[in-house]
Amino acid sequence: MKPREIKANVHWIGAVDWDRRLFDELIPLPDGTSYNAYIVTGSEKTVLIDTVDPTMAGVLIDNLRQLNVENIDYVIANHAEQDHSGALPQILKVYPNATVVATPKCKNLLMELLLIPESKIMTVEDRETLSLGDKTLEFIHAPWIHWPETMLTYLREDKILFTCDLFGSHFATSDLQVTDEATVYEASKRYYAEIMMPFRKTIQKNLEKVNGLQIEAIAPSHGPIHDKPEFILEAYRDWVYAPPKNTVVLPYISMHGSTRKMAEHFVGALVERGITVKQFDLARTDIGKLATALVDAATIVIGSPTVLVGPHPNVVYAAYLANALRPKLKFASIIGSYGWGSRMVEQIKEMLSTLKVELLEPVVIKGYPTEDDFKALDRLADDILNRHKKHNLID
Repeated sequence: MKPREIKANVHWIGAVDWDRRLFDELIPLPDGTSYNAYIVTGSEKTVLIDTVDPTMAGVLIDNLRQLNVENIDYVIANHAEQDHSGALPQILKVYPNATVVATPKCKNLLMELLLIPESKIMTVEDRETLSLGDKTLEFIHAPWIHWPETMLTYLREDKILFTCDLFGSHFATSDLQVTDEATVYEASKRYYAEIMMPFRKTIQKNLEKVNGLQIEAIAPSHGPIHDKPEFILEAYRDWVYAPPKNTVVLPYISMHGSTRKMAEHFVGALVERGITVKQFDLARTDIGKLATALVDAATIVIGSPTVLVGPHPNVVYAAYLANALRPKLKFASIIGSYGWGSRMVEQIKEMLSTLKVELLEPVVIKGYPTEDDFKALDRLADDILNRHKKHNLID
């Protein structure tokens, strides 16, 4: 798409990747994504804020030419990851006089990942400013959202906060700003769950750093611009600070029907007790939806049959994911079945080692579930209800 004006002498010049369906060979992209780059033209200096994925370098350069940008003084590298800085080598070839601006840690990564010469990089400290003449950039170090070298860039006069990955969404759209809040909310929550949630505590500190800024627009590196910043700020406050909700997430898989029968009964028991359930069949589910469900959940119950005395491989992946994402979970348990022997419970517990959760009594049965097994599932549902009540998660 062509360059578009955000404010006077501030333009979006990025690229929309409508058809990309996998990010980092790991994260599903059901809605594609965008790589947002911005050009700011001051009375004395011109700055490019971030670049794009290297596959889209030609789009970025074409957009710069459409705006007749003959000279770039600075390229702000808010983040060294390749979907943001990957086109930097091509940009420096077209604009050889440009100086790259980055944090000290980002400088090292740019040299290592993209082989940018040290002489081309200028480092800035936290809250340092850069004058463009009639416009001023302020740099805010924001490490570990989600790499150690990240920073935000604030355009003071226009009150625009360029946030790199923070407040972003993998969402390809022709709209420059948010127009459909419900759709963008879901895409942003999924993005937070998959990428930002492991750094929740760090995000709390960085939200405090931007609280004092006057912000009229938040311009992330993925997804549409938030011209009503409070929308995404309020969403992040909920995801980051709010206690978990009266919700159980149940990722499970069944090989011969036993674990599925247990899951069906257990879901019914939880619903009867007024607990919201989000169930995911790991043979078919979109793993991003599972991650999103974990943002608000108080409890995870993992359901698995036994494969060679351990959990099913799909369950291993789900447990690893939950452990890595570090959601606000309070409780965890395991249900499942086996035929002749099992160490499934012990192995799953080990996989959840970083979660600060209370492990509730598992229900693991031999063969097909009986009435006694269903009663054990009912007792687990009662236990979860009582724990949720004790933590004031139920009105």
